Amino acid sequence: MKRDTKIIHAGVEPDPSTGAIMTPIFQTSTYVQTGPNEHKGYDYSRAGNPTRTALENAFASLENAKHGLAFSSGVAATDAVIRLLKPGDEVIAASDMYGGTYRLFSKLWADFGIKFIYIDTTQVENISAAITGQTKMIWVETPTNPLMNITDIEAAAVIAKNAGALLVVDNTFASPYLQNPLDLGADIVMHSATKYLGGHSDVIMGSLMMNDDELREKLFFIQKVVVQCRGP
Repeated sequence: MKRDTKIIHAGVEPDPSTGAIMTPIFQTSTYVQTGPNEHKGYDYSRAGNPTRTALENAFASLENAKHGLAFSSGVAATDAVIRLLKPGDEVIAASDMYGGTYRLFSKLWADFGIKFIYIDTTQVENISAAITGQTKMIWVETPTNPLMNITDIEAAAVIAKNAGALLVVDNTFASPYLQNPLDLGADIVMHSATKYLGGHSDVIMGSLMMNDDELREKLFFIQKVVVQCRGP
């Protein structure tokens, strides 16, 4: 599908049980099983729901990704990504970023032994200079909220790959309409879908998109265990 078609139709398939052209809202917590762990792909809605699956497939399609995950907010999605790390790991992050992200990093996760190094990422040489043996992640927001500063994603991806670190891009302000970070070498794309992806100021939601299967399984496990997924 071309971009404009994906925006309208991505992730939407007719309901096999009724033929409904639009995805129904499945308001159920549990699903019938013919035996222990024998089901039709869903067992408990915290782990998965057909409505959420359609949304996650739409997210993935918009970012040219293999996988999408829906979260209760952009901050919840960000929190899930940081849970990939361990005490002693370092994150290089932009000195100009969304206040909620900075608050999560500096006021919560820094107390759990994760070190955050804040730099001006608009100058990619600053990223290279900040790399250490403990660097496990580079967090880039471009354009930034609210100052609209720009970071070269492709150049940052090269630096991250050479350092063996994950490159995470907050693509909230550009949206997939203008920018697709995975195509430029990013490992994970994060959205506060509350903003441009939602667009109507009527929902709070977050999303993660990625191509790597193992990374998806790790983030899905975090999503399921921490109960920060988006419901039906």
